[in-house]
Amino acid sequence: MKYLKHLSLPLLIYTLSASAQTKNFVHILPADTEKEVIQKAANVVPAPRQLRWQNLELTTFFHFGVNTMSGREWGDGKEDISTFNPAELDAKQWVKTVKDAGFKQVIITAKHHDGFCLWPSKYTEHSIKNTPYKGGKGDIVKEVAEACKLYNVGFGVYLSPWDRNNADYGDTEKYNKYFMEQLTELLSNYGKVDEVWFDGANGEGPNGKKPTYHFEDWYRLIRKLQPQAVIAVSGPDVRWVGTESGKGRLTEWSVVPIGQQTNTSTAQNSQKDISFPPQGDMTGDDLGGRDKIVKAKTLAWYPAETDVSIRPGWFYHAAEDSKVKTPEELMNIYFTSVGRNSVLLLNIPPNKQGLISESDQKTLKEWKQKMDATFGHNLLSGSSVKKNGMTWEYDLKQAKTFDVLALQEDISKGQRVEKFTAEYWNNNQWIKFAEGTTVGYKRLIKFEAITAAKVRIRIESSRLTPNISNIGLYKLAQ
Repeated sequence: MKYLKHLSLPLLIYTLSASAQTKNFVHILPADTEKEVIQKAANVVPAPRQLRWQNLELTTFFHFGVNTMSGREWGDGKEDISTFNPAELDAKQWVKTVKDAGFKQVIITAKHHDGFCLWPSKYTEHSIKNTPYKGGKGDIVKEVAEACKLYNVGFGVYLSPWDRNNADYGDTEKYNKYFMEQLTELLSNYGKVDEVWFDGANGEGPNGKKPTYHFEDWYRLIRKLQPQAVIAVSGPDVRWVGTESGKGRLTEWSVVPIGQQTNTSTAQNSQKDISFPPQGDMTGDDLGGRDKIVKAKTLAWYPAETDVSIRPGWFYHAAEDSKVKTPEELMNIYFTSVGRNSVLLLNIPPNKQGLISESDQKTLKEWKQKMDATFGHNLLSGSSVKKNGMTWEYDLKQAKTFDVLALQEDISKGQRVEKFTAEYWNNNQWIKFAEGTTVGYKRLIKFEAITAAKVRIRIESSRLTPNISNIGLYKLAQ
């Protein structure tokens, strides 16, 4: 059995099992010219599960567990679980709150690093079955899954590989058997699972040892039991953007050389501090530019997920009730995550009572109002358009004021745009008001407000013919 430190070629070949049909990875041959490599990269497309996931745009994390009661971020597995009794818990309130704010999928922390399970697992006593909650008959994973079904919201599970409670954690064979048993429970008993989230943390267990994670076995099990679920972060379908600040790259390619994200780097940085500086290529230009892909042996569709918390911490802390991000901050995060070819995973932690707090609800409601007011009407609607090659020229018929540009590619056909420019007509000349590199699923750019009756969008560089699916101009809500 081969165990992984990186998302290796053999692993991706297996886990991208529909590759022959979807072409979501491609081999680069030693004899391939740069032109041939670019052509291959332009024709890599997402698997159906990846395309469904990208179209969600907005997803939610629910960090909830014994840490919520203890006030800690990372538990040590020795917590007194008799304190876990969220008497007012209402999973329907959680899901309805985020759906009303525009979120289309949720992920529940079924088990965090402390090893405490929010479902009555048969394989540990460190679970909800031994708490006062509902007399030991509770199952919060089930409650969330049922609420998701009720409100037609996607359902996902976070299962921490690191388990600081399990006595077998340092024994590779025993612990991986235990982990597979728990993963089987989650994938078999709660209906459709849309995303499985592994953060890759691998600290020491109670015995001071670390196991080797059998990622290949885990992935095979997920593909068998929930074949349409994306496997995220320490997985082959979705990669971590590299920071928990809510800011993605200005140049974000979904087609990248295999091996850009490692489980080690994820473990070192995930969920420690949302303000830690971006790592590696996050501070550089991009992961999938021409200079990167011409050196690759294999390219894969491996899109980015941007996770960030609505509060300073990931679990609820009463002291942070006054530190919830503002609607304006969430709007900025939308621009720097979804608007940079990523999916936003916003953590909204329920409180000790088992409810989404009023302060979080207020921010989400006001943010949704700003989103609707901003993006509810495309100012290009009703315009006449002339397309000439890779240029789109719009006549708005009357002067309109705008300060947001939106571009989208039809990513079902791949990601191709490398550089674009936006201009408006003024005093018998075209004047640039925005420019950028990648587009992908969505690119949003803010700028100083402009009033004009004519605009044009020029694709200056593209890997084969670009497939632009949407162009929009908007005015930010005040």
